[in-house]
Amino acid sequence: MSVRLTPYLVLPGTAGEAIAFYEKALDAQVLFKQTFGEMPASPDYPLADEQKGLIAHAMLQVGESQLMFSDSDSGKPVQQGDHVTICITTKDASKSKQFFEVLKEGGTVIMDLHEAFFSPAYGQVKDKFGVTFHLFTEGAAMN
Repeated sequence: MSVRLTPYLVLPGTAGEAIAFYEKALDAQVLFKQTFGEMPASPDYPLADEQKGLIAHAMLQVGESQLMFSDSDSGKPVQQGDHVTICITTKDASKSKQFFEVLKEGGTVIMDLHEAFFSPAYGQVKDKFGVTFHLFTEGAAMN
């Protein structure tokens, strides 16, 4: 079984600036970067023009490690303790579900584990200790 834990930084509209800074400061390489405006449109979550240029998801390679970024969505303020989260990546949706179910015990579900355009099983949960986890299953969603 392969499981990776990756720091995930959520910033208040400054993720693009932070990515450029870490490229220079840490000799990081951008592996992936997508704005909210580049994502498939959803009638359930309409975007204001000022949100479209914000970073929805980015991944940097720093040496042998990776670092993920996004801007907070919908103009939500970033709460102290929420700006650094952990992404748990697996290749097995059942393992993601198992992790999600245990982490939510005594915690708070932020986003139910679900099939998304970028993952067959993705969700977010804050555990009983206040640590926020993204559960990400690699692979294409089965649409």
